[in-house]
Amino acid sequence: MASGIKTTAWSALVALLFLAAWQWLPGWWGVPEFILPNASKTWDELFRIYGSERLLWHSGITALEVVIGFVLGAALGAAMGYALGLSPQIEAILSPYLLALQIAPKVAFAPLFVMWLGYTIYPKILVAILIVFFPVLINVLTAMRNLDADMINLARSFSATRLQVFFKVQCPATLPSLFSGLRIASTLAVIGVVVGELVGGNMGLGYLLVFFEGQGNTAGVFVVIGALTLIGILAYYAVVIAENRVLHYLPSADRKPT
Repeated sequence: MASGIKTTAWSALVALLFLAAWQWLPGWWGVPEFILPNASKTWDELFRIYGSERLLWHSGITALEVVIGFVLGAALGAAMGYALGLSPQIEAILSPYLLALQIAPKVAFAPLFVMWLGYTIYPKILVAILIVFFPVLINVLTAMRNLDADMINLARSFSATRLQVFFKVQCPATLPSLFSGLRIASTLAVIGVVVGELVGGNMGLGYLLVFFEGQGNTAGVFVVIGALTLIGILAYYAVVIAENRVLHYLPSADRKPT
């Protein structure tokens, strides 16, 4: 209890020191506002954008794209990881193509998706799906490869079917690795959506970034970056809460495999 209070106090002190430095150091060093506005200027810009630039609406669009892209990408990645883990033959066939797709820079697909689907939410969701897919796939596949063969053989000795072995042994054993991949993917989903909005967006926080950059409004850019960070934090902790509920039977040290 005392240790937790001490940690919180130190974290609050660091935050206060950061805000103080942000407020006063740019002026002391003579940094122009268009390069680095101070904290109070950025705070004022937050309220201006909230009222005149529909900040909440754009944030909602980006959050919706993040959620859809994350859910679909995670579902596809987990399904593919389990499929490859259950069938070495399928893994041998698909691995070269998955490797090529993983190596290819995901952001390079954003202009292509915009050309195909136009200035809608779908290109942003597709980029998010592509970026989310691989961390989940790799974590699940690695966990499937490292399963204890004795546990599987023991289940089969009790005449368990293939589906029973999967749902009673393999799936529960890989859940910690799955959630580890989901934690990584939750933040990557935000990056994927923003890349799509930067390339071809007419709404969302990525669009606002381009808009404020064109105006030379550095304070506005900081506000948007803060909003994106908040969305990423909320997505991450949503996964953490789900992990704690699903894996409540495991010690906390066992929930985050390396």
